[in-house]
Amino acid sequence: MITFKTISWKNFLSTGNQPTKVLLDNASTSLIIGTNGAGKSTILDALTFSLYGKSFRKINKGQLINTTNEKNCFVEIEFVVNNVEWKVERGIKPNIFKIYRDGKELDQNASAIDQQKWLEQNVLKMNYKSFTQIVILGSSSFVPFMQLPTNSRREVVEDLLDIKIFSSMNEIVKGRMRLIKDEVRTLELKKESLKDKVDMQKNFIQQIENQSKEDISSKEHQINTLLTEENTFMHKNENINKDVVVLQEKMTSLEGSASKLREYGNIKGKLSNKISGIVKEHKFFSENRVCPTCEQNIEESFRVNRISDSQSKAEELQKGYQELLNAIKNEEERESQFQQISGDLSKLLNGITQNNSHINGCQKQIKRLEQEIQTITSQVANRNTEHEKLEQFRTGLQDTFENISEKKEKITYLDFTYNLLKDGGVKTQIIKKYLPIINQQANKYLQMMDFYINFKLDEEFTETIESPIHEDFSYASFSEGEKMRIDLALLFTWREIARMKNSVNTNLLIMDEVFDSSLDGFGTEEFLKIIRFVIKDANIFVISHKEGLEDKFDSVIKFEKQGNFSRIEP
Repeated sequence: MITFKTISWKNFLSTGNQPTKVLLDNASTSLIIGTNGAGKSTILDALTFSLYGKSFRKINKGQLINTTNEKNCFVEIEFVVNNVEWKVERGIKPNIFKIYRDGKELDQNASAIDQQKWLEQNVLKMNYKSFTQIVILGSSSFVPFMQLPTNSRREVVEDLLDIKIFSSMNEIVKGRMRLIKDEVRTLELKKESLKDKVDMQKNFIQQIENQSKEDISSKEHQINTLLTEENTFMHKNENINKDVVVLQEKMTSLEGSASKLREYGNIKGKLSNKISGIVKEHKFFSENRVCPTCEQNIEESFRVNRISDSQSKAEELQKGYQELLNAIKNEEERESQFQQISGDLSKLLNGITQNNSHINGCQKQIKRLEQEIQTITSQVANRNTEHEKLEQFRTGLQDTFENISEKKEKITYLDFTYNLLKDGGVKTQIIKKYLPIINQQANKYLQMMDFYINFKLDEEFTETIESPIHEDFSYASFSEGEKMRIDLALLFTWREIARMKNSVNTNLLIMDEVFDSSLDGFGTEEFLKIIRFVIKDANIFVISHKEGLEDKFDSVIKFEKQGNFSRIEP
């Protein structure tokens, strides 16, 4: 059970810096009165803001701050759940959201959204919508149960019956189904991949077995052809090498002719110079008897001797010169032979180089073919390994098939569970169980207020209303006072069902202006009897500006406007 103890606020709506505090468990029945605008309904907004972070009335969060002070808006509520003391603090400018358990602040690392969710699910055990149906019956800004859309009605009842867990379970199941379906899709892709690998491996093994021998035979034939070609070129080189030896021997015999030609050329030049000198001397003495320089007579015997000597030397040198020319000619012939043989030898050596290139090409091809044969031979030798790979692929494929089958079986089971947990499943069965009790309680409270109709809610929470006089009424066809009686009857019913189910049980019940426009005098008296004698273990607050009610309540709280601020009259 939730026992609300106190609530206080400051700088909240029309309340200023002076805090307003209300004891929530002080009296069984309390009347809250005040003039219009005095702030008597502020307690509703403070209550829902403290617990759920939003106002009861349609007021934006920023508008909750007192417009005069414009900061330090603060609300605090204290309550007890199963002997554990709780306190919630909220503020605006600065923003505050703190939860205390037995005086110790809880971890603030979580986000405000996560904190709020934890507070509703683990402490309050009800959301905002359920709270406003069980704890508060408001004025025109509030939407009663009968005016809610069907899905919202269902949500309220599910909270009361504590069966929303099935919706959470359903979401978990749906998420699990989604994950497994994703896994199945992944496994289907894996299956197709493994099927392709099995087919490829089978084809590969077949190719090895069918083509290996043929390929080896073909490559061995190519090798033999290349070996023959290699031998041919090597034989050519052998023959060429013989010719090379002969030519090299000839060249050896002709070596030195170039140097001799150079030597003979030098000698030829010297001889030519000597011959030229002797010829000049012979001409000089033959043509001159007087020295042209000193004009003296040249002695005749000397002149004749010199002519004879020069003549003799000239003949001797001319003979030697001729022999030199013959020797030069001979060496030139030897040098020409040397050059011819050198050219022939170069051609032969070039032929050997070309043949060696062919031989290297043959050897490279032979090596490549031998490696290919080795690879094929290795593949043939490793057929068992390839068969093992094939078996691995087949095993993986079988395992994948079984995994897919297992997961599809899980999907079938989860789908059954999902359908069971849907609105039309187990939740509906539970609701069917409680519907007679709900309708019985609602009609009991209606009769207590002298409203004799037969009110029924079906599984879709659509109402059927019959009277002794008329049939097929609807909620919308009644007057505002009659609607209020139905709303009150459902409010009391929800509290009773929550107490019976022990999902939500609280001491607090607040009703805003239920007397002021919708209940006549007779209805008021019956309502007061209900809240005083029927609604037990509750602290009931009634907000009203109707006169003459003060003596019918245990406690009266009066709000007044002092200047620009609201406060409780001392």
